[in-house]
Amino acid sequence: MKSQTRQYSLLDKVCIELDKGLRTVFAQSRQHERARPDSNLDNFQILSSKETKFAGRLMRINHCGEVCAQALYQGQALTAHNASTKEKMHQAAEEENDHLAWCEARLEELNTNTSLLNPFFYTGSLVMGAVAGAIGDKWSLGFVQETENQVEAHLGNHLQRLPENDGKSRVILRQMQEDEIKHANMAQEAGAADLPQPIKTAMRFMSQLMTKTTFYL
Repeated sequence: MKSQTRQYSLLDKVCIELDKGLRTVFAQSRQHERARPDSNLDNFQILSSKETKFAGRLMRINHCGEVCAQALYQGQALTAHNASTKEKMHQAAEEENDHLAWCEARLEELNTNTSLLNPFFYTGSLVMGAVAGAIGDKWSLGFVQETENQVEAHLGNHLQRLPENDGKSRVILRQMQEDEIKHANMAQEAGAADLPQPIKTAMRFMSQLMTKTTFYL
């Protein structure tokens, strides 16, 4: 008897993405495919209470950024026209899930909560991703490339601002930065279109809004 590939209706796909969203925003003890980059570092580095609080706030921003990345890729995969593009989005989302897990675990070690604004930013990113995917694959990929370029620069800024003794957070962010560069190159090689400058500016504004609010909330 031949096996049949299940065909999902639009409602099925929406429910699947809703489930992914709830897991992304609210799940604890998240599973990850790759070992934590800082797993070989002893957790003996002494941070003052002020340094711990500041490092925690930076990692909370990065965690929220990964929540947004998950939503972006899920939205784009939902409306992408090409099967190859869908697969690339799913693969990138899996790697971003590792980032999410690493940041979440580090936040716990720093005795800091995840952002209260995660549901808001997740929803906004999911909608933007779905719209980008619906417009066309080359524009969707262009959106990915620009997002990853901005995130890579943002991570570089955080690497400079982290407390000197916080080697564990630093190693995590460096691996995340390498992955973001890879995702941007993937999008470019797949035929990403160069986004108009007004869209890049709007994306940068939204990123700044996220970083400034989640630093405190």
